[in-house]
Amino acid sequence: MSLTAVFIGATGLVGSALLEKLLSHKDIDKVVAVSRRPLNVNSPKLDNLVIDFSALDSIAEKIHGDVFFSCLGTTKKQAGSIAAQRIVDFDYQLAFARIAAANGIPHYCLVSSSAANSGSLSPYLKMKGELEDQIKDLNFERITILQPSLLLGHRHEQRVGESIGALFLPWLCRLPGLSRYRPIQGEEVATKLLQQALRPNAMAAKIETLTLDNVFPHKD
Repeated sequence: MSLTAVFIGATGLVGSALLEKLLSHKDIDKVVAVSRRPLNVNSPKLDNLVIDFSALDSIAEKIHGDVFFSCLGTTKKQAGSIAAQRIVDFDYQLAFARIAAANGIPHYCLVSSSAANSGSLSPYLKMKGELEDQIKDLNFERITILQPSLLLGHRHEQRVGESIGALFLPWLCRLPGLSRYRPIQGEEVATKLLQQALRPNAMAAKIETLTLDNVFPHKD
């Protein structure tokens, strides 16, 4: 097996772990990582396309491969508003997905969120659900959606709310009905993404939505 992987979000918690795994795996021949700033990574496998995400048409012809990973994401605090966050978490991701589908990339993998639902009252979960719905309508041979909860791991920027959540959620989520919201290591999500990419399309459903228990089974 020799695959070419294309992905966005290489500087994030999951994306940076995934990039390392892709570059070191024997079955991944090439990695095309699209980013807004140069990646501090050297590898003969890596093709880093640095681009203003508002001008994606300029690199559309370079978006070709066997699997596309969408690990892009920001926070309302970083973006400044929910409207600005939507540009990154919805608009950019959907634009990339449309290019990938138009270019015939067969497998699309999306890192979404636990409880994502287009009918949610939460603007964030509603946005994530709307993106999932739009992706499912695109012409991919196979779509894999991962829905992890709070992501744990080393980040370049400190997120106070997530740090607090990392302390209390593991205990709170022992309560009945709340286990789906327990935290998960970003490394575990990256591992699952790679496993899904290496799984032959013929052995998988056209659309798979993997909830937290699929990604990181609970251990009592």
